[in-house]
Amino acid sequence: MTWLRANLMTAAALVLAVLLALQTWRLHTEQLAHRDLQVSVERDRQARTAAALKAVNDNTAKQETHATASQENANELLEELSRQRDAAVAGAARAERLRLDESRRAATYRAMSEAGAAACSALADRTTALDRQLAEGVGVVAELRGVVERRDAEVKALMGQIDADRALSEQR
Repeated sequence: MTWLRANLMTAAALVLAVLLALQTWRLHTEQLAHRDLQVSVERDRQARTAAALKAVNDNTAKQETHATASQENANELLEELSRQRDAAVAGAARAERLRLDESRRAATYRAMSEAGAAACSALADRTTALDRQLAEGVGVVAELRGVVERRDAEVKALMGQIDADRALSEQR
């Protein structure tokens, strides 16, 4: 019985040793798997961080490009409006000069008509009316030209802004 008890204890010790070795091996395997998981998670975090940083840099570059294009577009519009204003002032001055000249010519035509016959008076009246219409027409043309040029400049500026916005949208 002692022999059986000793063999049984030896067998139990051997079984416990095998189970302990098996558990140690499983623990070691789990520790390796856990370490691999930690490394994988860290790599993923670094990749996400790099991707986020790249996205921020790309968006910043796109915003700078868009802001530059918008600023250039606004500057072009201001320059065009300045040119149009100068042209409108010159056109108004020309119309005013023609109006003043019309008054002087009317006086000249009246003097001619007083010196001549009744037919000259009618001719002078007709010529004066034509001069007045010419002066008014030049003023209207100058005003309309200014309106059309302003509209063209605004359309050009809006097209530039649309192109800049499209370029920004296409980059995304």
